[in-house]
Amino acid sequence: MCVQDAEQGSHEMESLDGSSNKKQNWPLHCEILHTQMENLDKEPSLINSSDGLVVGNSFPLESICEDRAVTERKTNLSNNFVPALRSGEWSDIGGRSHMEDTHICISNLPEKFGRRLLSDEAISFYGVFDGHGGKSAAHFVRDHLPRVIVEDADFPLELERVVMRSFVETDAALAKSCTLESALSSGTTALTAMIFGRSLLVANAGDCRAVLSRRGTAIEMSKDHRPGCTKERIRIESLGGYVDDGYLNGQLGVTRALGDWHLEGMKGGTGGPLSAEPELELITLNQEDEFLVIGSDGLWDVFSSQNAVDFSRRRLQEHNDVKLCCKQMVEQAIKRGATDNLTVVMVSFHLEPPPQVAAQRARGRRSISAGGLQNLQCMLQGSC
Repeated sequence: MCVQDAEQGSHEMESLDGSSNKKQNWPLHCEILHTQMENLDKEPSLINSSDGLVVGNSFPLESICEDRAVTERKTNLSNNFVPALRSGEWSDIGGRSHMEDTHICISNLPEKFGRRLLSDEAISFYGVFDGHGGKSAAHFVRDHLPRVIVEDADFPLELERVVMRSFVETDAALAKSCTLESALSSGTTALTAMIFGRSLLVANAGDCRAVLSRRGTAIEMSKDHRPGCTKERIRIESLGGYVDDGYLNGQLGVTRALGDWHLEGMKGGTGGPLSAEPELELITLNQEDEFLVIGSDGLWDVFSSQNAVDFSRRRLQEHNDVKLCCKQMVEQAIKRGATDNLTVVMVSFHLEPPPQVAAQRARGRRSISAGGLQNLQCMLQGSC
Protein backbone atom coordinates (compact mmCIF):
# COMPACT_ATOMS: atom_id res chain seq x y z
CA MET A 1 0.00 0.00 0.00
CA CYS A 2 1.33 3.41 -0.95
CA VAL A 3 -0.83 6.10 0.64
CA GLN A 4 -0.32 9.45 2.27
CA ASP A 5 -2.13 12.71 3.02
CA ALA A 6 -4.43 14.01 0.28
CA GLU A 7 -2.29 17.07 -0.36
CA GLN A 8 0.88 15.00 -0.75
CA GLY A 9 -0.95 12.48 -2.92
CA SER A 10 -2.14 15.24 -5.28
CA HIS A 11 1.38 16.60 -5.59
CA GLU A 12 2.85 13.19 -6.47
CA MET A 13 0.14 12.51 -9.05
CA GLU A 14 1.10 15.77 -10.77
CA SER A 15 4.71 14.65 -10.90
CA LEU A 16 3.66 11.30 -12.36
CA ASP A 17 1.70 13.00 -15.16
CA GLY A 18 4.55 15.33 -16.05
CA SER A 19 7.10 14.82 -18.79
CA SER A 20 10.02 14.21 -16.45
CA ASN A 21 11.43 10.68 -16.39
CA LYS A 22 13.31 11.18 -13.15
CA LYS A 23 13.15 8.03 -11.03
CA GLN A 24 11.13 8.37 -7.82
CA ASN A 25 12.95 7.36 -4.64
CA TRP A 26 10.19 5.13 -3.29
CA PRO A 27 10.27 2.08 -0.98
CA LEU A 28 9.97 -1.34 -2.61
CA HIS A 29 6.29 -1.83 -1.81
CA CYS A 30 5.47 1.58 -3.34
CA GLU A 31 7.47 0.83 -6.50
CA ILE A 32 5.59 -2.47 -6.84
CA LEU A 33 2.25 -0.68 -6.58
CA HIS A 34 3.33 2.06 -9.02
CA THR A 35 4.39 -0.55 -11.59
CA GLN A 36 1.05 -2.32 -11.25
CA MET A 37 -0.82 0.96 -11.82
CA GLU A 38 1.21 1.71 -14.94
CA ASN A 39 0.41 -1.70 -16.42
CA LEU A 40 -3.34 -1.60 -15.82
CA ASP A 41 -4.17 0.05 -19.17
CA LYS A 42 -1.78 -2.08 -21.24
CA GLU A 43 -2.65 -5.25 -23.08
CA PRO A 44 -0.45 -8.11 -21.76
CA SER A 45 0.55 -9.18 -25.27
CA LEU A 46 1.62 -5.65 -26.25
CA ILE A 47 3.82 -4.72 -23.29
CA ASN A 48 7.35 -4.11 -24.62
CA SER A 49 7.23 -7.10 -26.95
CA SER A 50 10.40 -6.11 -28.81
CA ASP A 51 10.98 -2.40 -28.16
CA GLY A 52 14.59 -1.49 -27.61
CA LEU A 53 15.97 -5.02 -28.02
CA VAL A 54 19.44 -5.44 -29.48
CA VAL A 55 19.62 -8.94 -30.89
CA GLY A 56 22.73 -10.67 -32.25
CA ASN A 57 22.70 -13.12 -35.14
CA SER A 58 22.90 -16.12 -32.82
CA PHE A 59 19.69 -15.14 -30.96
CA PRO A 60 16.61 -15.38 -33.24
CA LEU A 61 14.09 -12.65 -32.51
CA GLU A 62 11.23 -15.15 -32.54
CA SER A 63 12.70 -17.13 -29.64
CA ILE A 64 13.25 -14.06 -27.51
CA CYS A 65 9.69 -12.84 -28.12
CA GLU A 66 8.29 -16.24 -27.18
CA ASP A 67 10.25 -16.31 -23.94
CA ARG A 68 9.17 -12.77 -23.11
CA ALA A 69 5.53 -13.61 -23.80
CA VAL A 70 5.67 -16.54 -21.37
CA THR A 71 7.33 -14.36 -18.75
CA GLU A 72 4.74 -11.63 -19.23
CA ARG A 73 1.86 -14.08 -18.88
CA LYS A 74 3.33 -15.34 -15.60
CA THR A 75 3.84 -11.76 -14.42
CA ASN A 76 0.25 -10.85 -15.22
CA LEU A 77 -1.03 -13.90 -13.34
CA SER A 78 0.97 -12.71 -10.34
CA ASN A 79 -0.24 -9.12 -10.68
CA ASN A 80 -3.88 -10.22 -10.81
CA PHE A 81 -3.61 -12.19 -7.56
CA VAL A 82 -5.61 -10.73 -4.69
CA PRO A 83 -5.04 -12.49 -1.32
CA ALA A 84 -8.21 -13.58 0.49
CA LEU A 85 -7.02 -13.53 4.09
CA ARG A 86 -8.12 -15.99 6.76
CA SER A 87 -6.31 -16.28 10.08
CA GLY A 88 -6.33 -18.51 13.13
CA GLU A 89 -4.25 -19.01 16.27
CA TRP A 90 -3.70 -21.39 19.17
CA SER A 91 -1.55 -21.37 22.31
CA ASP A 92 -0.68 -23.82 25.07
CA ILE A 93 1.43 -23.62 28.19
CA GLY A 94 3.26 -26.77 27.09
CA GLY A 95 5.72 -28.21 29.56
CA ARG A 96 6.24 -24.97 31.48
CA SER A 97 4.73 -23.85 34.78
CA HIS A 98 3.97 -20.33 33.47
CA MET A 99 2.70 -19.03 30.13
CA GLU A 100 5.02 -16.35 28.75
CA ASP A 101 3.94 -16.44 25.08
CA THR A 102 1.34 -14.09 23.68
CA HIS A 103 0.11 -13.12 20.22
CA ILE A 104 -2.05 -10.66 18.29
CA CYS A 105 -4.15 -10.69 15.10
CA ILE A 106 -5.55 -7.42 13.70
CA SER A 107 -7.41 -7.57 10.38
CA ASN A 108 -7.23 -3.81 9.76
CA LEU A 109 -4.48 -2.01 11.68
CA PRO A 110 -5.28 1.63 10.76
CA GLU A 111 -8.98 1.14 11.46
CA LYS A 112 -8.19 -0.45 14.82
CA PHE A 113 -6.53 2.76 16.02
CA GLY A 114 -8.76 5.24 14.19
CA ARG A 115 -6.20 6.23 11.54
CA ARG A 116 -7.85 7.27 8.27
CA LEU A 117 -5.81 6.65 5.13
CA LEU A 118 -6.13 7.85 1.55
CA SER A 119 -6.82 4.28 0.43
CA ASP A 120 -9.50 2.00 1.85
CA GLU A 121 -7.23 -1.03 1.50
CA ALA A 122 -6.65 -2.80 4.81
CA ILE A 123 -3.26 -3.38 6.40
CA SER A 124 -3.35 -6.61 8.41
CA PHE A 125 -1.07 -7.13 11.40
CA TYR A 126 -0.07 -10.40 13.09
CA GLY A 127 2.47 -11.01 15.82
CA VAL A 128 3.92 -13.63 18.16
CA PHE A 129 5.83 -12.56 21.28
CA ASP A 130 7.82 -15.09 23.33
CA GLY A 131 8.64 -13.71 26.76
CA HIS A 132 11.43 -14.76 29.12
CA GLY A 133 11.93 -13.89 32.76
CA GLY A 134 8.20 -13.26 33.02
CA LYS A 135 5.29 -12.33 30.76
CA SER A 136 5.31 -8.56 31.32
CA ALA A 137 7.59 -7.58 28.42
CA ALA A 138 5.71 -9.77 25.94
CA HIS A 139 2.37 -8.24 26.93
CA PHE A 140 3.80 -4.71 26.89
CA VAL A 141 5.14 -5.11 23.35
CA ARG A 142 1.93 -6.76 22.15
CA ASP A 143 -0.13 -3.86 23.50
CA HIS A 144 2.13 -0.98 22.44
CA LEU A 145 3.98 -1.91 19.22
CA PRO A 146 0.94 -1.83 16.86
CA ARG A 147 -0.06 1.65 18.05
CA VAL A 148 3.51 2.97 17.77
CA ILE A 149 3.60 1.77 14.15
CA VAL A 150 0.28 3.39 13.23
CA GLU A 151 1.08 6.70 14.94
CA ASP A 152 4.43 7.11 13.18
CA ALA A 153 4.37 10.15 10.87
CA ASP A 154 5.71 8.09 7.95
CA PHE A 155 3.07 5.35 8.23
CA PRO A 156 2.28 3.73 5.85
CA LEU A 157 4.34 5.34 3.07
CA GLU A 158 7.72 4.18 4.39
CA LEU A 159 6.57 1.05 6.13
CA GLU A 160 9.93 -0.71 6.41
CA ARG A 161 11.53 2.28 8.09
CA VAL A 162 8.47 2.75 10.30
CA VAL A 163 8.54 -0.86 11.55
CA MET A 164 12.27 -0.77 12.23
CA ARG A 165 11.94 2.47 14.17
CA SER A 166 8.84 1.28 16.05
CA PHE A 167 10.59 -1.80 17.45
CA VAL A 168 13.34 0.40 18.88
CA GLU A 169 10.90 3.02 20.21
CA THR A 170 8.76 0.36 21.88
CA ASP A 171 11.89 -1.07 23.49
CA ALA A 172 12.79 2.37 24.85
CA ALA A 173 9.25 2.83 26.18
CA LEU A 174 9.51 -0.52 27.93
CA ALA A 175 12.79 0.56 29.54
CA LYS A 176 11.13 3.70 30.87
CA SER A 177 8.20 1.69 32.24
CA CYS A 178 10.59 -0.69 33.99
CA THR A 179 12.22 2.18 35.88
CA LEU A 180 8.78 3.12 37.20
CA GLU A 181 7.70 -0.44 37.95
CA SER A 182 10.46 -3.00 38.50
CA ALA A 183 7.97 -5.88 38.20
CA LEU A 184 7.92 -5.25 34.44
CA SER A 185 11.60 -6.19 34.16
CA SER A 186 11.74 -9.05 31.69
CA GLY A 187 12.34 -9.59 27.98
CA THR A 188 10.62 -10.86 24.87
CA THR A 189 11.35 -11.86 21.32
CA ALA A 190 8.98 -10.45 18.70
CA LEU A 191 7.96 -11.44 15.19
CA THR A 192 5.38 -9.46 13.25
CA ALA A 193 3.86 -9.89 9.79
CA MET A 194 2.02 -7.15 7.91
CA ILE A 195 0.02 -7.74 4.74
CA PHE A 196 -1.00 -4.82 2.52
CA GLY A 197 -2.28 -5.54 -0.97
CA ARG A 198 -0.03 -8.28 -2.33
CA SER A 199 2.93 -7.32 -0.13
CA LEU A 200 4.08 -9.26 2.92
CA LEU A 201 6.48 -7.62 5.37
CA VAL A 202 7.96 -9.76 8.15
CA ALA A 203 9.97 -8.22 11.00
CA ASN A 204 11.83 -10.44 13.46
CA ALA A 205 13.87 -9.88 16.60
CA GLY A 206 14.62 -13.20 18.31
CA ASP A 207 13.92 -16.85 17.63
CA CYS A 208 10.25 -16.94 16.71
CA ARG A 209 9.93 -17.97 13.07
CA ALA A 210 7.70 -17.26 10.07
CA VAL A 211 7.46 -19.83 7.27
CA LEU A 212 5.67 -19.32 3.95
CA SER A 213 4.17 -22.22 2.02
CA ARG A 214 4.69 -21.71 -1.70
CA ARG A 215 2.96 -24.57 -3.50
CA GLY A 216 4.02 -26.90 -0.70
CA THR A 217 7.62 -25.70 -0.42
CA ALA A 218 8.67 -24.08 2.86
CA ILE A 219 10.26 -20.64 2.52
CA GLU A 220 11.67 -19.19 5.73
CA MET A 221 10.73 -15.53 6.06
CA SER A 222 12.89 -14.98 9.14
CA LYS A 223 16.20 -16.05 10.64
CA ASP A 224 16.62 -17.31 14.19
CA HIS A 225 18.71 -14.82 16.18
CA ARG A 226 20.75 -17.10 18.39
CA PRO A 227 24.34 -16.89 19.67
CA GLY A 228 25.36 -19.80 17.44
CA CYS A 229 24.68 -17.73 14.31
CA THR A 230 28.02 -16.55 12.87
CA LYS A 231 26.64 -13.22 11.67
CA GLU A 232 25.12 -12.49 15.06
CA ARG A 233 28.28 -13.51 16.89
CA ILE A 234 30.35 -11.09 14.83
CA ARG A 235 27.87 -8.29 15.60
CA ILE A 236 27.90 -9.15 19.31
CA GLU A 237 31.68 -9.15 19.60
CA SER A 238 31.95 -5.85 17.70
CA LEU A 239 29.74 -4.29 20.40
CA GLY A 240 31.76 -5.61 23.32
CA GLY A 241 29.68 -8.69 24.05
CA TYR A 242 30.65 -12.35 24.00
CA VAL A 243 29.18 -15.82 23.60
CA ASP A 244 29.73 -18.32 26.39
CA ASP A 245 28.50 -21.90 26.06
CA GLY A 246 25.88 -20.86 23.52
CA TYR A 247 24.55 -17.91 25.54
CA LEU A 248 24.86 -14.18 24.96
CA ASN A 249 27.14 -12.86 27.72
CA GLY A 250 26.53 -16.21 29.40
CA GLN A 251 22.90 -15.25 30.16
CA LEU A 252 20.53 -15.25 27.17
CA GLY A 253 19.78 -17.83 24.48
CA VAL A 254 18.80 -15.14 21.96
CA THR A 255 20.76 -12.23 20.52
CA ARG A 256 17.85 -9.91 19.70
CA ALA A 257 14.97 -9.06 22.01
CA LEU A 258 12.98 -6.21 23.45
CA GLY A 259 13.35 -5.53 27.16
CA ASP A 260 16.00 -7.17 29.37
CA TRP A 261 17.19 -3.71 30.43
CA HIS A 262 17.76 -5.09 33.92
CA LEU A 263 20.48 -7.46 32.69
CA GLU A 264 23.91 -5.89 33.13
CA GLY A 265 25.96 -5.35 29.98
CA MET A 266 23.13 -6.14 27.54
CA LYS A 267 21.87 -2.68 26.64
CA GLY A 268 22.72 0.91 27.33
CA GLY A 269 22.36 4.46 26.14
CA THR A 270 25.02 3.93 23.48
CA GLY A 271 23.87 0.44 22.51
CA GLY A 272 24.90 -3.06 23.49
CA PRO A 273 25.17 -6.63 22.21
CA LEU A 274 21.45 -7.36 22.75
CA SER A 275 19.64 -5.60 19.92
CA ALA A 276 15.96 -4.69 19.57
CA GLU A 277 16.36 -3.93 15.86
CA PRO A 278 14.44 -6.44 13.73
CA GLU A 279 15.55 -7.99 10.48
CA LEU A 280 13.02 -7.34 7.72
CA GLU A 281 11.87 -9.44 4.78
CA LEU A 282 9.54 -7.96 2.14
CA ILE A 283 8.06 -10.01 -0.71
CA THR A 284 5.24 -9.78 -3.24
CA LEU A 285 2.72 -12.59 -2.83
CA ASN A 286 1.58 -14.56 -5.86
CA GLN A 287 -0.97 -17.24 -6.68
CA GLU A 288 1.32 -20.07 -5.51
CA ASP A 289 1.71 -18.60 -2.00
CA GLU A 290 -0.71 -20.57 0.18
CA PHE A 291 -0.29 -19.59 3.83
CA LEU A 292 2.10 -18.23 6.46
CA VAL A 293 2.89 -20.03 9.72
CA ILE A 294 4.22 -17.94 12.62
CA GLY A 295 5.35 -19.83 15.71
CA SER A 296 7.22 -19.31 18.95
CA ASP A 297 10.45 -21.27 19.33
CA GLY A 298 8.67 -24.06 21.25
CA LEU A 299 7.04 -25.12 17.97
CA TRP A 300 10.29 -25.12 16.02
CA ASP A 301 11.98 -27.28 18.65
CA VAL A 302 9.93 -30.22 17.33
CA PHE A 303 8.90 -29.10 13.83
CA SER A 304 11.19 -28.32 10.93
CA SER A 305 10.00 -25.56 8.60
CA GLN A 306 9.13 -28.02 5.83
CA ASN A 307 7.48 -30.40 8.29
CA ALA A 308 5.23 -27.58 9.51
CA VAL A 309 4.19 -26.78 5.95
CA ASP A 310 3.51 -30.44 5.12
CA PHE A 311 1.49 -30.93 8.31
CA SER A 312 -0.55 -27.76 7.74
CA ARG A 313 -1.30 -28.55 4.10
CA ARG A 314 -2.62 -32.01 4.97
CA ARG A 315 -4.89 -30.64 7.69
CA LEU A 316 -6.20 -27.80 5.54
CA GLN A 317 -6.91 -30.26 2.74
CA GLU A 318 -8.93 -32.32 5.22
CA HIS A 319 -11.09 -29.57 6.77
CA ASN A 320 -9.88 -26.15 5.51
CA ASP A 321 -10.23 -24.67 9.02
CA VAL A 322 -7.25 -22.41 9.80
CA LYS A 323 -7.83 -22.17 13.56
CA LEU A 324 -8.35 -25.92 13.89
CA CYS A 325 -5.13 -26.45 11.97
CA CYS A 326 -3.25 -24.30 14.51
CA LYS A 327 -4.79 -26.28 17.37
CA GLN A 328 -3.80 -29.59 15.78
CA MET A 329 -0.25 -28.38 15.21
CA VAL A 330 0.12 -27.39 18.87
CA GLU A 331 -1.32 -30.74 19.98
CA GLN A 332 1.10 -32.55 17.68
CA ALA A 333 4.02 -30.56 19.10
CA ILE A 334 3.04 -31.68 22.61
CA LYS A 335 2.86 -35.30 21.43
CA ARG A 336 6.37 -34.91 20.05
CA GLY A 337 7.64 -33.88 23.47
CA ALA A 338 7.71 -30.07 23.26
CA THR A 339 8.74 -28.68 26.65
CA ASP A 340 8.29 -24.95 26.01
CA ASN A 341 5.26 -22.68 25.69
CA LEU A 342 3.63 -23.06 22.28
CA THR A 343 1.99 -20.42 20.09
CA VAL A 344 0.98 -20.70 16.43
CA VAL A 345 -0.60 -18.05 14.20
CA MET A 346 -1.55 -18.98 10.65
CA VAL A 347 -2.62 -16.68 7.81
CA SER A 348 -4.11 -18.28 4.69
CA PHE A 349 -4.09 -16.35 1.41
CA HIS A 350 -6.90 -18.34 -0.25
CA LEU A 351 -10.48 -19.32 0.56
CA GLU A 352 -9.89 -22.76 -0.94
CA PRO A 353 -7.69 -25.45 0.65
CA PRO A 354 -4.19 -25.97 -0.78
CA PRO A 355 -4.21 -28.04 -3.98
CA GLN A 356 -2.70 -31.47 -4.23
CA VAL A 357 0.88 -31.31 -5.46
CA ALA A 358 2.15 -34.27 -7.45
CA ALA A 359 5.32 -35.69 -5.98
CA GLN A 360 8.28 -35.41 -8.32
CA ARG A 361 9.85 -38.81 -8.67
CA ALA A 362 13.41 -39.22 -9.72
CA ARG A 363 13.78 -40.56 -13.23
CA GLY A 364 16.29 -43.35 -13.57
CA ARG A 365 16.81 -46.73 -15.16
CA ARG A 366 16.55 -49.71 -12.91
CA SER A 367 18.89 -52.52 -14.01
CA ILE A 368 18.34 -56.14 -13.07
CA SER A 369 20.83 -57.60 -10.63
CA ALA A 370 23.42 -60.15 -11.72
CA GLY A 371 21.64 -62.90 -9.77
CA GLY A 372 18.29 -61.99 -11.26
CA LEU A 373 19.74 -61.97 -14.75
CA GLN A 374 21.20 -65.46 -14.25
CA ASN A 375 17.84 -66.82 -13.00
CA LEU A 376 16.02 -65.29 -15.97
CA GLN A 377 18.49 -66.81 -18.41
CA CYS A 378 18.11 -70.20 -16.73
CA MET A 379 14.31 -70.04 -17.06
CA LEU A 380 14.47 -69.09 -20.74
CA GLN A 381 16.79 -71.98 -21.51
CA GLY A 382 14.58 -74.41 -19.60
CA SER A 383 17.45 -75.63 -17.47
CA CYS A 384 15.89 -74.57 -14.15
